[in-house]
Amino acid sequence: MDFMPGADVSLAGLLAASFLSATVLPGGSEAVLLAVLLAHPEQRDTALLLATVGNTAGGMVSYAMGRFIPRKELPGRLALVQRHGTPALLLSWVPLIGDALCIAAGWLRLPPLRSAFMMALGKGARYALIAGIVT
Repeated sequence: MDFMPGADVSLAGLLAASFLSATVLPGGSEAVLLAVLLAHPEQRDTALLLATVGNTAGGMVSYAMGRFIPRKELPGRLALVQRHGTPALLLSWVPLIGDALCIAAGWLRLPPLRSAFMMALGKGARYALIAGIVT
């Protein structure tokens, strides 16, 4: 990974934005990714990697939060995650329901590494699609 002057700050901002937008905090990492890609198209692969890593890490924070919820307190609307297990986390990028899926995965005590992998696949595919449209 070659970092270029000026791109360093943009990439760090992208990492932070993608992390925060995957937690229960509001945010739009897609707009930040677009800005980085338009300003530094030569950093496409690095930007995709950092956005995916940041967003997956944020999803795992939500997963960890779910682990702390006592089993009897979470509502019964977890059919998707209960039925499909970790593959349901391929949809963790979807606004509004993605956070709930990650929290539900933690609450259901799904395997953390497999959960992170499925989150990364879904989130990475979304970012790659966005990058493919721009570049």
